Amino acid sequence: MAAQNTLSGKHNMTRDEHAFADILQQAHANGPRPMAVAHPCSSEALLGAVEAAEQGIANPILVAPRAKLQKLAASLDIDLSRFEVIDVEHSHAAAERAVALVREGFADMLMKGSLHTDEFMAAVLDRNKGIRTDRRVSHVFVMKVESYPRYLFITDAAINIEPDLEAKRDICQNAIDLCQALGIAQPKVAILSAVETISPKIRSTLDAAALCKMADRGQIKGGLLDGPLAFDNAISHEAADTKGITSPVAGEPDILLVPDLESGNMLAKQLTYLAAAASAGIVMGARVPIVLTSRADDAAGRLASSAVANVLAAHHKKA
Repeated sequence: MAAQNTLSGKHNMTRDEHAFADILQQAHANGPRPMAVAHPCSSEALLGAVEAAEQGIANPILVAPRAKLQKLAASLDIDLSRFEVIDVEHSHAAAERAVALVREGFADMLMKGSLHTDEFMAAVLDRNKGIRTDRRVSHVFVMKVESYPRYLFITDAAINIEPDLEAKRDICQNAIDLCQALGIAQPKVAILSAVETISPKIRSTLDAAALCKMADRGQIKGGLLDGPLAFDNAISHEAADTKGITSPVAGEPDILLVPDLESGNMLAKQLTYLAAAASAGIVMGARVPIVLTSRADDAAGRLASSAVANVLAAHHKKA
């Protein structure tokens, strides 16, 4: 399944469903997978989990204070009897129990509901009770912009604040692994900076050069890397040609590896709010894929993220 913007014939599709139609189609073909949902106590969080169930993508296990969840479900006319509900006292306990379901083998995917990211990720990364691996965890935005002919994978814009070179290696590898799970055999990685030449005064240019050499030496596998590249010559053949840049990545990247969380977060939100980009979000590097969305994200965005997680979980099982 090539991760391109092919549209299915499904009726009444939202913008996000339209943009991610091929990934949703693959998730439908895989069938539902068990997904632990931590504290789905907002309308969008609960609707996202319910929609994933109705679309045949996930079998949600809802972990939340039962009384609070039942009150919310009643207001939304949702029948909770269709789902397994695990009663806990508060959001912190919900995060711990949802992570435990993954660790104990009862869930193949994990979703953050209406709780703070740091509270949720603390449970995920707990050294004794969490689901961390030897790989640094990182977040990947999967974005579809109408003016660009393929998906853009932007990383890391949500977890690693100021990653060093070693962390960037893992961030890069995580994004490559996600692309390959979605059918992109050799994703092209543009390592972003403010300039396209190496400057000792700009650390991101030095990191970019080192990452490219790490790929040459097999320390990063499966992708085609180039950098440093400024955003214009990373995304535009014309801009790259104007500056005399010869690159197999410039003008057609799959992955945009950003220097730090601030720049990545701004880039992703600019695409969302100024370019009407559809987006999904996934955390890589843990034992299972994690749907990590903003509390402000709508149910359609959560559905798209669940579809990405489904395809990734199925890929892991096959591997």
